Amino acid sequence: MEDKSDLYSTRLKTFGRRQGYKLRPHQQQLLDTLLPDLRLLPPENGTMIDTTAIFKHPVKQVWFEIGFGGGEHCAAQLEQNPDIGMIACEPFMNGVASLLTHVDKRNLHDRIRVLDDDARQLLDVLPDNSLDRLFLLFPDPWRKKRHAKRRFIGQENLDLVARVLKSGCEFRVGSDHMPYIDWTLEHMTQHPDFEWICEGPQDWRTRPNDWPPTRYEQKAIRQGKPCVYLRFKRK
Repeated sequence: MEDKSDLYSTRLKTFGRRQGYKLRPHQQQLLDTLLPDLRLLPPENGTMIDTTAIFKHPVKQVWFEIGFGGGEHCAAQLEQNPDIGMIACEPFMNGVASLLTHVDKRNLHDRIRVLDDDARQLLDVLPDNSLDRLFLLFPDPWRKKRHAKRRFIGQENLDLVARVLKSGCEFRVGSDHMPYIDWTLEHMTQHPDFEWICEGPQDWRTRPNDWPPTRYEQKAIRQGKPCVYLRFKRK
């Protein structure tokens, strides 16, 4: 098994700060008590994770969210799809605390595992063709041109996504930042393993019914910014 430990220190960061405002006492309590029970860490010996054995409740599909923000989308998908398990990654601890609040209130403990760090650490150790759906919703757009290389969408990461995503399954990307959308379409349509699911403008202008909103999307809408919803199929 190839040792990938060096990647964690040499890869460019695709996220910004790790914590914002001071957490409320209940949020901190969830980080201290619930997160250790749900946390999924990459094995230290580099072995692959058995996705059929990581959830407390049997699941028929495994979905993966990169940078879940406040956790609204993640929690809603778990509620609406009782047969799925979700691997959810987010390095921003306030967002992790928000997701844990949703999980605790809605009793979603049995079908979710959380990594409070870089999602690529887990993508590296997932078996080939192990995911049924993958989400990258309203990520940090890295607006400055010199920072664009830090965007998650890029050749190396797309190769990683293509390896773990099952044939015919979806990779969903949402953003209100049009340069990021242009960047995403350029990289995704040029990648040999992905096909854009689009027959007309409404396919990317209108959020699908099975795509719950996020707080960042709602904030953009309140500010009058158009949002774009992209769906790609693994060939």
